[in-house]
Amino acid sequence: MQITLNGNKVECEKGKTILEIAQDNDIRIPTLCWQEDFHPEARCRICLVEVNGKLMPSCSTKIQKDMQIETETEKVKKTRRMNLELMMADHLKSCFIDTSNHELCRIVAEEGIKNIRFEPKKQHGKDTSGRAVVRDPNKCISCGRCVQACRDTQNITAIDFAYRGHKSKVTPYFEKDLHKTYCIKCGQCILSCPVEAIVEQDHTEQVIKHLADPKKHVVVQTAPAIRASLGEEFGNKPGTLVKGRMVAAAKALGFDRVFDTNLGADLTIIEEANELIDRVKNNSPLPMFTSCCPGWIKYVEHFRHDLIPHLSTCKSPHEMLGVLVKTYYAEKQGINPEDIIVVSIMPCTAKKFESAREELGNDVDYVLTTREFAKLIKLKNIDFNQLDEQDFDDPLGISTGAAALFGATGGVMEAALRTAYETATGKSLAKLEFDQVRGTEAIKNGSIHINNIEVKFGVAHGMMNACELLESYKDYHFIEIMACPGGCIGGGGQPIPTTWEIKKKRIEAIYNEDAGLSLRKSHENPVLKKIYEEFLGDIGGTKAHKLLHTGYVEREL
Repeated sequence: MQITLNGNKVECEKGKTILEIAQDNDIRIPTLCWQEDFHPEARCRICLVEVNGKLMPSCSTKIQKDMQIETETEKVKKTRRMNLELMMADHLKSCFIDTSNHELCRIVAEEGIKNIRFEPKKQHGKDTSGRAVVRDPNKCISCGRCVQACRDTQNITAIDFAYRGHKSKVTPYFEKDLHKTYCIKCGQCILSCPVEAIVEQDHTEQVIKHLADPKKHVVVQTAPAIRASLGEEFGNKPGTLVKGRMVAAAKALGFDRVFDTNLGADLTIIEEANELIDRVKNNSPLPMFTSCCPGWIKYVEHFRHDLIPHLSTCKSPHEMLGVLVKTYYAEKQGINPEDIIVVSIMPCTAKKFESAREELGNDVDYVLTTREFAKLIKLKNIDFNQLDEQDFDDPLGISTGAAALFGATGGVMEAALRTAYETATGKSLAKLEFDQVRGTEAIKNGSIHINNIEVKFGVAHGMMNACELLESYKDYHFIEIMACPGGCIGGGGQPIPTTWEIKKKRIEAIYNEDAGLSLRKSHENPVLKKIYEEFLGDIGGTKAHKLLHTGYVEREL
């Protein structure tokens, strides 16, 4: 159909919104509450346009034949500025001075607003008590994006709108502190928030303190997804692999050793594949669920107690590596484990909660998100893009392509199947790529014959999709679930923005790393072969089980 947009005749597709048509024609309409892939709720009214003389929200208004649309009339500008001022009053007035992080502040600056005429609502106390996610209600503008992420992507609704009219606000249910709710700590709300009203608990100061303490031996490890996303914080294109510069930056910060969480991922696969083979042989209990994602684990502990026996008992990769650092590495180097500080760089906010779990001890002392790591590098005035590439340190710095796959949805499954098949059959796979579990489809599944047994597997990412898969979970032998859409590559600690376009480029980079490595199967990692021989003993044996496995319980809060 044909419409008129800013005086020009435009042919457009039926069913699209005014905002979509404007974007298709490179016309800027500012938005705040609108999010890609979510139903538009038209809360903020920043995207108002004039349609046949009437103001209408462009994000939710679908085009009709012969519409006369104007996006920059005086009426539109005046109303837009009024709405921005009202929101800015509820936000911190000084924030628009710094336009680097907040979408609202950038729009305020673009609109040339210098003064806010309105007084803010009553100030609220900050909720900083959580280990992983914290809130500052004073910055909140009630756009509802975090509510959508928690409800529509994760099926949790730990936060929502309360009250009505001018008293309306976003809050955890019953106005509890967030850490006293059934929040799974995934951080998808953080990725959605345009004003940093909800962020990760920052641990950079504690890490800086330990780095300055000569009595402490500070070890850092980096997760598979970090190498495909960290560069974005320094102007690199999404999907740029920066492993060598990432290691160099960590060494420049003063860490005593820089190890690779991918080695921990290889170790997880070796133990997990052994556990899967044992369960399939004994048919108890199946299906087995992967246990690498702490958001998913917390979901099970809160909402699906019946699935606890089905969770793999394997610790997550960074926890396994933390164990090796404070046992095997400490013994080899003659260092008192109490003098070792282990810092994990993770794409995930839930890892902060995981590292504090009592049943896991203190094998990992601090978790920094990708954003926090970038912040630390910038604080120390390190020119990231000019660093020469360096390698991970021995003895815990060698890993395989299978471990790299952990960053993408389906990656843990693919890595585990490579090892499970070859370990159980004694045969080599003709093709290492499992196309059934690759890609960003909501739910993926397939099967493979292992010793005349058809092993069925399923993969889901995003808790809403996971809940759908769980309706038929008994159809499978092995299931991978990642709480965050796209897997760890789309974790709540990743650079902002983290759109689907960006996630796909990061995933492609992860697959490219796997394809480019000579070692692509976890069970072929030479370092781990040596560690089993010298330290752990048998795969799944008494010592390995004591150090590398754990259990889960029904959790109220």
